Amino acid sequence: MIAALALLFQATSAPGLPADWSTLPAVRWRTPPQYNAEMARFVVEEARAGRCNAAQRDEAGYRLQVNVAVLVAADGDPKTIVPRAIGCPTIEQYVSGLVSRLARDNLDATPGDPDSWYRASITFSWTP
Repeated sequence: MIAALALLFQATSAPGLPADWSTLPAVRWRTPPQYNAEMARFVVEEARAGRCNAAQRDEAGYRLQVNVAVLVAADGDPKTIVPRAIGCPTIEQYVSGLVSRLARDNLDATPGDPDSWYRASITFSWTP
């Protein structure tokens, strides 16, 4: 019972995610993440297999941007990551996990600040 009340309190104390994500400040990384081709492999495979048609074609090939909202706790750890729907649930969840991993012990937060929402995005690019 106490655990249930604690979870209820935690859920109600988090600030609501605004509908307009452009109003959210960008995630403040301590060290900017380094991305590599291995991180993009899953996204490229999903697109090439036809399971995601959200990528945009340009003169260089394909590009897919995935935006997420990150609820950052006062201690700097991500509490919740919400992907912006792009019609590719597997990629949305993959990027959420990727941002979670990159954010661990890597977000700049001011001790004592309340939990706050931030925005982040990852853009994947590949050739046909």
